[in-house]
Amino acid sequence: MSDVANEDFVGALVASGPTSNYPERMRRFGQLVGTWSIASRILNEDTQEWSESELSWTFAYILDGRAVQDVLSGPSRVDPSIVETRGSTIRAYDPLLGVWRVNWFGTANGDYCTLVATGHRDGIRQDGTQTDGRPIRWNFSAITPDSFAWDGWVSNDGGATWWLEQHMDARRVR
Repeated sequence: MSDVANEDFVGALVASGPTSNYPERMRRFGQLVGTWSIASRILNEDTQEWSESELSWTFAYILDGRAVQDVLSGPSRVDPSIVETRGSTIRAYDPLLGVWRVNWFGTANGDYCTLVATGHRDGIRQDGTQTDGRPIRWNFSAITPDSFAWDGWVSNDGGATWWLEQHMDARRVR
């Protein structure tokens, strides 16, 4: 693809801010727009061992400010000197239902999840299903202008009980 085509695509995708149609609703994920440094811990379900990594998470308004997209990247698991994109999430506000439609595309591992997001306590709760069909709950919490926490929960029994699969602490870079 030519540089001009790339610029045209980015110009058509990325928006400078939220839509004016429902700006308050756009704040739910809009408050995350920017780049974040992430300290991540993820549990290996088979070994029950936690692994840690440093990631980068960038959020931007897209599609005339009607959605927020993020890109999560970090060191390659094969060669840590190479940075790879782990995946991307598109979050679009559904004004008919008053909820956010969330789709995670974990292209590095072949994970694809669909969730619905609503406000919850001091953050955002996202409920859905992961690639293997198990229920998931992804929560943003303790959101401030400069930090937030993210927890990924999984259920092996249809949502009766939950276990923590991943925790991320975020600090704003810009």
